[in-house]
Amino acid sequence: MGKYFSKEKWQYMFYTISHPMDGYYWIRHRDRGSVPLAILMVVIFSFCFTANRLLASFVVNDLDPRDVDSLYELVGVLAFYLLLCVSNWSVTCLMNGEGRMKDIAIAVGYATVPMSVVLVLGTLISQVIADDEQAFYVLLLGVGIAYGIIMMLIGIMQVHNYTLGKTLLTLFITFVALLIIIFLILLMSNLIGMVFNFFRSVYTEIIFRT
Repeated sequence: MGKYFSKEKWQYMFYTISHPMDGYYWIRHRDRGSVPLAILMVVIFSFCFTANRLLASFVVNDLDPRDVDSLYELVGVLAFYLLLCVSNWSVTCLMNGEGRMKDIAIAVGYATVPMSVVLVLGTLISQVIADDEQAFYVLLLGVGIAYGIIMMLIGIMQVHNYTLGKTLLTLFITFVALLIIIFLILLMSNLIGMVFNFFRSVYTEIIFRT
């Protein structure tokens, strides 16, 4: 397990953040990335997101801390991460994408790092800004989130060897596929619930009649 979190893997992750074009290229062609490290970055992003919602100053945050469930948000972030990777992999398999599932997972996971950094910085800065300085907070979060999205775009483009136009089209279809998968999961869950309730009612009826 240590090889997945080695010093070299950490260094290359930060290199990828500062040089996404080269970084993602060698992740695909030389296996320089680490899936467990990418998943860890997603978990850290979830904690940073929850911490920002809980601890950001009232100047920029009007949420009731009692409405924030860190475990629920962690499960939600990990589920969205998994669905995004599966959706992109399933779409790109049909569109001659060269990336493997692990490459997609790394590309998306590493892209959350700048978002986590700005969430932490934003939480700290929110403690010292005045009411009329919220623009600095919003700008900071906007820059970090935009950079993370750009990293994700470059990562998908590099691992699949796509052009920018094809990457954008693929991502659009990916989100459509993601919505379809969510719909099917909800439909299946509802169907399973109905079947379970049917058999439970039959069992209850048999018990009462006997």
